[in-house]
Amino acid sequence: MEFASETEIATAGKHVRSLSAALNQVLFGQEELIELVLTGVLARGHILLEGLPGLGKTELVKGLSKTLRLGTKRVQFTPDLLPGDITGNPVLQEIEGRRSFVFQPGPLFTNIVLADEINRASPKTQSALLEAMQERRVTVLGESHELPRPFFVLATQNPIELEGTYPLPEAQLDRFLFKLEVTRNNVETLQRIVGHRELGAEPEVEAIMGAEQLDEVLNLVRRIYLPDVVANYIARVVDATHPGQSAAARGIRYGASPRAALSLASAAKARALMNERTNASFEDVKFVAPSVLRHRIVLEYNARVEGLNNNDIVRALLEEVPFQSGSTPKTMNSNA
Repeated sequence: MEFASETEIATAGKHVRSLSAALNQVLFGQEELIELVLTGVLARGHILLEGLPGLGKTELVKGLSKTLRLGTKRVQFTPDLLPGDITGNPVLQEIEGRRSFVFQPGPLFTNIVLADEINRASPKTQSALLEAMQERRVTVLGESHELPRPFFVLATQNPIELEGTYPLPEAQLDRFLFKLEVTRNNVETLQRIVGHRELGAEPEVEAIMGAEQLDEVLNLVRRIYLPDVVANYIARVVDATHPGQSAAARGIRYGASPRAALSLASAAKARALMNERTNASFEDVKFVAPSVLRHRIVLEYNARVEGLNNNDIVRALLEEVPFQSGSTPKTMNSNA
C-alpha cells in the first residue's frame, strides 16, 4: 500500500479544519470534544456521547451530518422501542395479483444514525444495533441487507445513575470506537450561548464536503504510516489493561480486547491527518487512548468501593507505560 503524501495530507487537512470551525459554531466551548468526534469519524468508528440532558450532544451530531451532507436519521430510544423499529420489517404487499413479503428498511438505512438516549431502550433493542455496527448490515428473517456506506452510529446517553435507563451491554460498548464525556459549560461559554442562541432554534451550518470527498479522506487515513515503535506502544498499553500486567491494573477485572488495539491504531492515524502529518506518533495514541479504553475495561468491585473509576485507571496506565520498551516516559522523546 502506498503511504499518504504531504500534498494529499495538506489538502485533506484543510477540509478537516473547515469542518472543525463549522462545528465550533454549533457547540461553543467544546473544542476538544469536537476534535475527538471528528477523529472518530475519520477513523470510521461509532461514537458514544455521554452527558446530562441539554449539553448539546444532539445538536453536535445534527451539525455534523449537515457539514458532511450525508443522509441522517434520528431514532429516539424509548423503553417500548422494538428491534424491528430500527432494522426494518417485512411488509405483506400485493404485486401483480400475488401476495408476498417485501422488506421495508428501517432508520438504520442511512449514513449517520443518531441514536438519541440509547440507554433508555431495553437491552434487546440495544443489541439489535450490534450487527449493524460491526458488519454494516442487518439480518431480518434470515435475509441480510447491506447498509449504505459510509455508516456511522453516533449515540447519546444520559449517565446510567439516572432513573429509567439501562446500562449498555459490554459487547455493544466494545463496538463503539470512542466513549466521550460531554461536560458542562463554564460561565463565559454560557454567556456566549445566551447571546447567540434562541430556545428551540437550530444553528445554521454550512456544508463543507460531500460523501465523495469524505470517502477520499477516509481512504487517506488508512494510508497514514504507523511506525513499528508506535504499534508496539499500542500493544503494550492494551496489554497493561489486564490484571497482573501493570501496577495501574490492580483494580481491573477484565482488560481491553484486540479490537481496542485496532481502534487505537485507527484513531491515532486519524489524528495524525487532522494535524497534517504523514505518520502517527506516540502523542496521537496518548491523546485518543482515554476515549478508546474508558469503556473497554471492567473494574473489580473493591476498586469501585475505593472510589476508583475507569478514567483514573486509564490515566495511571498511560503514566506507567513508557513510549518505548525499557524506557520511561520522562526521558522519552515523544516523536515517532
